[in-house]
Amino acid sequence: MAYEGWPLGAVQSRSHAEPWVPAIALLAFMFLAFVGLTPFSQPDPALAVASNTGQGDIARQISYFLVFSIIAASAIHLRGFRAFTAVPVLLIILLAWCVVSAFWSVEPAVTLRRAVLAVIVVLTVMLSVESLGVGRSLRLFRLALAAVLLINWISIPLIASAVHLPGEADPQLVGAWRGVLVHKNIAGAVCAISALVFLHFAVEKRRVIDILLCLASIAFLIMTQSKTSLGLLPISIVALGVYRFASRRALDRQIVMVGLALIFVIGVSALLLESDNLLRLLSNPQELTGRTAIWQAEIAYIADHPLLGAGFGSFADTGVDSPIYPYAGSAWIEHVAHGHNGYLQLLVTIGVVGFGLAMMSFVIAPLFLFLRGGPGTELRSLLFAIFCFFVLHNLVESDFLEGDGAIWVSYLMCLAMLRQSRELAA
Repeated sequence: MAYEGWPLGAVQSRSHAEPWVPAIALLAFMFLAFVGLTPFSQPDPALAVASNTGQGDIARQISYFLVFSIIAASAIHLRGFRAFTAVPVLLIILLAWCVVSAFWSVEPAVTLRRAVLAVIVVLTVMLSVESLGVGRSLRLFRLALAAVLLINWISIPLIASAVHLPGEADPQLVGAWRGVLVHKNIAGAVCAISALVFLHFAVEKRRVIDILLCLASIAFLIMTQSKTSLGLLPISIVALGVYRFASRRALDRQIVMVGLALIFVIGVSALLLESDNLLRLLSNPQELTGRTAIWQAEIAYIADHPLLGAGFGSFADTGVDSPIYPYAGSAWIEHVAHGHNGYLQLLVTIGVVGFGLAMMSFVIAPLFLFLRGGPGTELRSLLFAIFCFFVLHNLVESDFLEGDGAIWVSYLMCLAMLRQSRELAA
């Protein structure tokens, strides 16, 4: 079927001797990221952070460390310390930069704690895919998404807090479904990624269950009222189809990539031509559900601190200690849990240096891998769709290096499988 005739089997066979330990550990890790230790908790932590100073959750930290220890031990047992070569060098340098930024951070303890979590999460995903292989990792990812989707649907009639209730800080959230996820926008993005994964399996395996799961994901996405994910899902599906078609020949891939570049240039040109209207839009803090006020504060901070930034992880859930708090001109900014733009938030927290490393690791390097092509066109088309969704999603949300965020973990799975497929094709 989808993976016959290309070297995926090699990875599966090398982990055949001990598949259950890293497999169960990876599932536990994904449930920690998607569901957490306190599902359906109230109030919504994405909104109720007025007094939050970035204090960590000890139980959560211990859980991640235990899962990481199991996966690292399994990876070393299977491949020796060569298993750590699964982590790209650029990504290692980026993570080191995040840790080092604690020396100049506005919140050193918060930066160090969150940077260590980021390192643990990245290593856990990369080592898991390295140990299990792409095929088994993808099936486990599908299983985790299916379980979360089932829990989401079951929770709606049974658990009141599975729907945003009256009393939310943002009245527009009331009535939107979130299921077991912490916020309707996160639930929407997870459902969109789930729909892409189930669509892939539906096409490749031709099973009714995958078709039903895909439709159930789309239905739940609609009920989350997450406009961004609703808009990006069809774009990602088109990207999946276009890449799959274009992968037949290297020339077709190059034409598609050039076409995407032209669309980007045309889009930027259109924004420049409409700059007056755009500036009027951004000058109104009430537009785009308040995102513009956050962006203005971020841009002002970046202009004053372009090189190093405020320190990794110092932006969100740090209340009045947030680096953009003095720039916002309003106390409501201490309630903001993220910057609503992953690119700006990277610049605020780790500066131009860290931003460049992040773009090389998370955008440019994957694009080159997609352009190169290779065996496993079906898998690569799915990964390309997730890549497009993630890159576009970060224009209005912040997912890059977001600790154990469900969307970030999903993208890490994508990157790890893409890198593994490249090495198998070499």
